[in-house]
Amino acid sequence: MNDNNTPLPWLEAVRWDAQGLVPVIAQEQGSKDVLMFAWMNREALQKTAELGRAVYFSRSRNKLWFKGEASGHVQVVHEIRLDCDQDVVLLSVTQTGHEPGIACHTGRHSCFFQRLDGAQWRVTEPVLKDPESIYK
Repeated sequence: MNDNNTPLPWLEAVRWDAQGLVPVIAQEQGSKDVLMFAWMNREALQKTAELGRAVYFSRSRNKLWFKGEASGHVQVVHEIRLDCDQDVVLLSVTQTGHEPGIACHTGRHSCFFQRLDGAQWRVTEPVLKDPESIYK
């Protein structure tokens, strides 16, 4: 719904799960790196489209989460895509707030910094900024 409580057809096309959420992948526009995975509810997706910046839904806090509200690492959204089953959203973003962009709360560029190597996970990306200095 928008401010006039009129249904928005593009929001209605999304196949929301039983909790009213849809999984979202944030991909860096330039490098095509997958930065993170999160969730959105209708309000978060509508605000993302309206503001041109990523707004997610925090399941642990049960509220909207404006990416960068605590860290300053905002995601500027260039494009929003919906997959063929209409149940996964892909954001094309520019990660701001640090060069190179930090998307992960661990201070790394991407949340996907561990790779399976044989029978163990290996860290493949360095910490770009100490998380203690990001979240004060």
